[in-house]
Amino acid sequence: MQKENNFTEGRILAPLIRFVVPVFMAMFLQAMYGAVDLLIVGKFAQSVDVSAVSTGSQIMMTITNLITSFAMGTTILLGQRIGEGRSREGGQVIGSSICLFTVIALVFTVLVPLLCRPLSALMNAPEEAFEETAAYIRICGLGSLFIIAYNVIGSIFRGIGDSKTPLMTVLIACVCNIAGDILLVAVFHMGTAGAAIATVGAQMASVLISLLILRHRNLPFQVQRADLHFNGMVIRKVTGLGIPIALQDLLVGISFLVLLAIVNGLGLVASAGIGVAEKVCGFIMLIPAAFMQAMAAFVAQNIGAGRYDRARKALVYAIAVSTVLAVLMFVLTFWRGDLLSGIFANDPQVILASADYLKAYAIDCLLTCFLFCFIGFFNGLGMTRFVMIQGILGAFLVRIPVAFFMSRQVPVSMFHIGLATPCSTIVQVILCLIWFRRASRKYHA
Repeated sequence: MQKENNFTEGRILAPLIRFVVPVFMAMFLQAMYGAVDLLIVGKFAQSVDVSAVSTGSQIMMTITNLITSFAMGTTILLGQRIGEGRSREGGQVIGSSICLFTVIALVFTVLVPLLCRPLSALMNAPEEAFEETAAYIRICGLGSLFIIAYNVIGSIFRGIGDSKTPLMTVLIACVCNIAGDILLVAVFHMGTAGAAIATVGAQMASVLISLLILRHRNLPFQVQRADLHFNGMVIRKVTGLGIPIALQDLLVGISFLVLLAIVNGLGLVASAGIGVAEKVCGFIMLIPAAFMQAMAAFVAQNIGAGRYDRARKALVYAIAVSTVLAVLMFVLTFWRGDLLSGIFANDPQVILASADYLKAYAIDCLLTCFLFCFIGFFNGLGMTRFVMIQGILGAFLVRIPVAFFMSRQVPVSMFHIGLATPCSTIVQVILCLIWFRRASRKYHA
């Protein structure tokens, strides 16, 4: 294993930052997939297409996050094996993961297109944009194989401490997506369908490039043909770690979809406004999300090596750095949300609705710098069930009830509805602080 990928010795902050930056850049570029869709659709299509792409991409983002979270089981197990010095077993982890996620990809490729209309109805998609929303989901669902393959390959790279290779592959894929959007939406005026086709094509390019790199990469272990089978022990460990994370993210994602459905019921302007706001939020939350992924890989290796002290110090460093950055994002988002929203929309009413909603997310920026670092820390420890529980409690006991209550107030305020998210985060941070004390006693015992 290369020295720069070994997190179990030497300095903590510098290697952590070097790992976080490529993770952040890769996530930034990945967020550009949906953002570029919305940006070009907003400039060259109609409000109906903006609503369809925003609602459809939110559903696809929920599915993608589900797979990414499940693949964290591979990242954590692979990192622990490397930290324990059992690199040979890394090939078994990868081989079994490939088999498992191939089956999952085939299931999603069939189910998502079949359920595109019920999903659109469930999201309360505006009548004017219903067919376009269903078309976006259908096309992206047919590309599930590439979406899932990309996330599994990324989990393998992160598990071995490599965050630079996924950055390079997603950069190329992002360029492909931008080119596809310009060609299909701006030139051929294919609207929602063009945006979906461009997104799937970009994911396919990313997977092919990643496979070529992985094939010629000098890994700290070998993946042999004999490893490509369902190893029961490995599958149980990967699913045991990944399912709680995936279930938590799925249910949290559902809570945001419910929130979106509540706002969709307020009309086309509100629907397009929250769609634009969610795209902006996808970017302002990238910093804490990058720290979350980096913490999981960093902590997993150190726990495998029996270095809880390093894992705990890494948590403190991560929170300190992300807090400084969170303050900057709060200032920008709270006072210039209209500027950020204007990047993705032309309609003044849509921009106003989006900016009002973003003020609540600006508050959440000051909280997620703690929450996301804690989640990555607990994932690295393998305490994924707690991560699942705190996420579900925050989503269904706080976020949805608060959003529903605020939507019934007159006059309706997008800012007040958006406050449901920071309210939920406060509860989750408190739960994480309590669990952190318990974890510290366990590892110091």
